[in-house]
Amino acid sequence: MLSRVAESIHWMARYVERAENVARIMDANYHMILDLPAGFGGQWEPLIVTTGDEELFKQFYDEFNRENVVHFLTFDDRNPNSIFSCLRQARENARSVREWISSEMWQQINTFYLMLKDAARQGGGIELPHDFFVEIMMASHLFTGLAENTMTHDEAWRFGRLGYMLERADKTARIIDVKYFILLPSLDYIGTPFDHILWGSILRSASAFEMYRKRYGQIAPDEIIDFLVLNAEFPRAIHYCLIMAEFSLRTISGTMRGRFSNRAEKTLGRLLADIDYISVEDIKTMGLHEFIDGLQTRLNDVSDAVFDTFFSIPELRTAEQS
Repeated sequence: MLSRVAESIHWMARYVERAENVARIMDANYHMILDLPAGFGGQWEPLIVTTGDEELFKQFYDEFNRENVVHFLTFDDRNPNSIFSCLRQARENARSVREWISSEMWQQINTFYLMLKDAARQGGGIELPHDFFVEIMMASHLFTGLAENTMTHDEAWRFGRLGYMLERADKTARIIDVKYFILLPSLDYIGTPFDHILWGSILRSASAFEMYRKRYGQIAPDEIIDFLVLNAEFPRAIHYCLIMAEFSLRTISGTMRGRFSNRAEKTLGRLLADIDYISVEDIKTMGLHEFIDGLQTRLNDVSDAVFDTFFSIPELRTAEQS
């Protein structure tokens, strides 16, 4: 298939996944604020840190308050990572490959985008934040489900799956890092009920709270790290995402695991092998923040390798390197 088609499907999936993750993080933040001790104040700046858009936010807004952050992350078309911008870009990618995706997928992404556009046109006011963000998450789930059940599971579908699995792994890593280390105001809070509220917020941001409680029961940081990073069965755990991403990548190229035929397979294979054999104790020894920071860098390397291997034009790449 054409690299242009593969890239459009890949990014269509990534943008829908990114929009869903932003909605999930914001919904979890609203719930967390309701549980915080009286007088503690809102926690809005970490949401911007999660997306890595602090500098861009500061260009347009003076304060990290609820109104500014919600508008920036939801409707602001100057922010390429806002929900509205992600859906607009996902829709444009879908439009360019309509002959490769199902009509049901196109109808859903179009309806999804128009719903956000209509909300933005009405001023971006969100009267019922939980209902609004749940509607976004459900619309994303519907699109992913339609892709799963109405597309032939060929190269096109696998490029899409590779996209949303890499995006999901990146966002889960950001949630773990930023939501804990930025929100925790003092080491004195460790082990207190406030600490449990923060960890619960992390689980809710990854839609993992119920599944975690069914497996472990009590809130415990080590077990949360194990569940969100190392679990190979929970769909939003980093390990699971990398397993599925590598499976999609190797199915596309036909290369067996343990071997590689391009830089994308080599980069992703090394990362997955490290996650396969690391433990929570290893992560704690390294430092959770340092581990996540390194993981995000390596995920970016994987994305770059996927682009260079499948999407870039060889002639242009050679010219740029000369």
